Amino acid sequence: MPKFAFFVTPHTGGTFTVFRSLRAELAPRGVELRWMGPCARARLLADPHWAGEADRGEAIDVPGAIDDLAQARAMAARLEAGGYDGVFVNVLSDRAATNLVRHLPERLVRIMIVHNITPGTYAAAASIRVHVHATVCVCQRARDDLCRHHGFRPGRTLVIPNAVTLPDALPHPAPHLEDRTLRVLFLGRIEDASKGVMLLPSILHRLPPTVTLTVAGDGPDAKRLKAALAPFAGRARMLGAVPSAEVPALLARHDALLMPSRFEGMPMALIEAMAMGCVPVASRIEGVTDTIVHHAHNGLLFPMGSAKAAAECIAALAADPAWRVGLAAAARGTARNLHSGAEMGAAYARLIAEVQHRRPAIADPLPFEDWKLPRGLRAGLRTHLPRPVKNALRLARERLRTGFLPREDWR
Repeated sequence: MPKFAFFVTPHTGGTFTVFRSLRAELAPRGVELRWMGPCARARLLADPHWAGEADRGEAIDVPGAIDDLAQARAMAARLEAGGYDGVFVNVLSDRAATNLVRHLPERLVRIMIVHNITPGTYAAAASIRVHVHATVCVCQRARDDLCRHHGFRPGRTLVIPNAVTLPDALPHPAPHLEDRTLRVLFLGRIEDASKGVMLLPSILHRLPPTVTLTVAGDGPDAKRLKAALAPFAGRARMLGAVPSAEVPALLARHDALLMPSRFEGMPMALIEAMAMGCVPVASRIEGVTDTIVHHAHNGLLFPMGSAKAAAECIAALAADPAWRVGLAAAARGTARNLHSGAEMGAAYARLIAEVQHRRPAIADPLPFEDWKLPRGLRAGLRTHLPRPVKNALRLARERLRTGFLPREDWR
């Protein structure tokens, strides 16, 4: 039975949600998958939300002030002692783990997963490209960009969309038709740079009092967002981080998921929401959200950064409950049929079998004595740009690719 490590630590977020789904789907296909990353096992055991994961992965806890090289050596030693056959590295999930694939012994299969469409992610992926046997992109846009502009070979670069594994018995409550309230949810990392969370108050300001907003998640901009939502007392609430096990029920209690992101890969929150019949209202990101959400069929898309357009989409849902019911049903069908955990698991199982049977040639491993972060893994000039400048550049880039949706097309 092949045994693979998935370089991630337990956390409330999309990458670990992907891992859990993939672990569940690979097990019946004869592949053991365990997480591996820097964390203290004692802390996991002390946290009721994560105690169950302590024995299902490898907590790399190096005493004292851990540095990248010490972490990498400890991970390499654990891979050898644990009899692992290969690894999945999530680009930029952890810089030391990403760089580690350049130093692993030849016998280990190395598969890279690219979760995002940012220039920084692409630069990091390119820096380890010759040291992995295959690259998985979670969306078509990432594959196209890497193959066209970053030297990735099409035959070794494939798309496997993220998917969700939900129990069949989960309830699908009837939409809230008994009153005129529309319950909107934001679910994810509270960060403006990627998730566009500071657009939420502007959107809510343009909506009637019958529209409420729940914000679930945590992140660096949580305090800013809480202050900005203070004038909407009674209409907006912030729950903080929600355990993964509670997310399906949370989604089922809401009518729409609002996702004003500036960039994504294949957002798990969007797929989970659709699976629960929570209508997605998302910023249009070419090759990402528009491959999941088909506008006015199973959800709604609005031009990135436009609070006015987002509010008009939500207002349209509130004004037509019957239409909302139809969108919810179509969203469930899309998630269950096209983004099922079974499909994702089968695709990864095929990839593992193919790479093990016919392993492509890659660069020779580097000795740990030559350890250093390559250019693509080091902070570049873009990290020093002021946040408003970076946001403006992201918005301009996306609008050049997609333009605006005509108003008449929103419905």
